[in-house]
Amino acid sequence: MARKKVELKYIANDSKRRATQKKRKSGLIKKVDEISTLCGVDACAIIYSSDDPQPEVWPSPSGVNRVISRFKEMPELEQNKKMMSQESFLRQRIQKGQDQLKKLKNENRKKEMNNLMFQSLGGYQSLDNATMIDLNDLAWIINQNINEVNKQMSKLQGQEGTSSNNNGVATINGEQAQVDNIINGGVFPFVDAANNFQNDYCPTPFNP
Repeated sequence: MARKKVELKYIANDSKRRATQKKRKSGLIKKVDEISTLCGVDACAIIYSSDDPQPEVWPSPSGVNRVISRFKEMPELEQNKKMMSQESFLRQRIQKGQDQLKKLKNENRKKEMNNLMFQSLGGYQSLDNATMIDLNDLAWIINQNINEVNKQMSKLQGQEGTSSNNNGVATINGEQAQVDNIINGGVFPFVDAANNFQNDYCPTPFNP
């Protein structure tokens, strides 16, 4: 069973907060120990608790002082280079989520326009109610497919020129095999989209 995602907010219940602190503190120290041992890096942890005026440190007070002294010896610019506060961490997470959302929106938009293209070509949907944005995006998808077709045609023509010494039957058979490989291999993005669309979409033909 998948673990339930924890909501990152202050825990108001005292007993739950103390239990979570104890559990998370042990996990944090374990992770610091692992990265130090496995990767051979200097690391330390200082954890202050509201219930205990004395902080808990790892690996030891002298070990913590050694790491902090090494850090302070660095130029200030280098110290701040990879420093991250809670605010900057959240800002980074938000930006990452926004970038992922934008990417998904673009992918969904391309699929939507591919479906619209095949619906209109099959006579299942009219473009009379399409907006200018829809038409511009649809034109971009069509141009992409045309460019891919032209690229493959140029490639086949170049290969035909190099094999002009072969007999006509062999050339025709070779070109047919290349076309079959292109279609079966999914080189044309619209071929797969057409197959998927025809399998998933069975509307009543559009009557203008």
